[in-house]
Amino acid sequence: MKIEKFHHVAYRCIDTKATVEFYKKVLNMDLLGAIAEDNVPSTKSPDPYMHIFLDAGNGSILAFFELPNSPAMGRDPNTPEWTQHIAFAVKDAAAFEEAHQRARDAGLDVVGPTDHTIFKSIYFFDPSGHRLEVVVDTATPEQLQRMKDLAPRMIEDWSQTRSPPRHMAWLHEKELATVQ
Repeated sequence: MKIEKFHHVAYRCIDTKATVEFYKKVLNMDLLGAIAEDNVPSTKSPDPYMHIFLDAGNGSILAFFELPNSPAMGRDPNTPEWTQHIAFAVKDAAAFEEAHQRARDAGLDVVGPTDHTIFKSIYFFDPSGHRLEVVVDTATPEQLQRMKDLAPRMIEDWSQTRSPPRHMAWLHEKELATVQ
């Protein structure tokens, strides 16, 4: 068995309508459907919810649950906010610039563009506090192969030392050189 793709990834939202409007306005994602019930189908628990599905492109679906009877949303206070995020890929540099402009036009505090050598990205938050990233790939096939080839060694070195191995430092070396 091999997984074919994500069917959907689900997160919680504070306000369904605001979420749908945000993702349409900023990321041009269409609403594909909504399900609302009084009982959770898998557990049969009485817990009313609204579950929405947004088109994230190429068969990818981003879903959200609004849970009015649950405690207020929070995030893990021990995990930095930059760590957990949803990253969306766009087709090319023009689409990347359009996404950047749409986020700025929406009044969002946009971080970036950040050049990761194999892709460029911008970051901002949705109305529920989820960190979002928009990415345009810039990698060459050789860079991707190098990264894949080094990955097992990186994992092994990290597991032994819990210190960042330098095998992939080339991704941000030019950035570090300009900072120093």
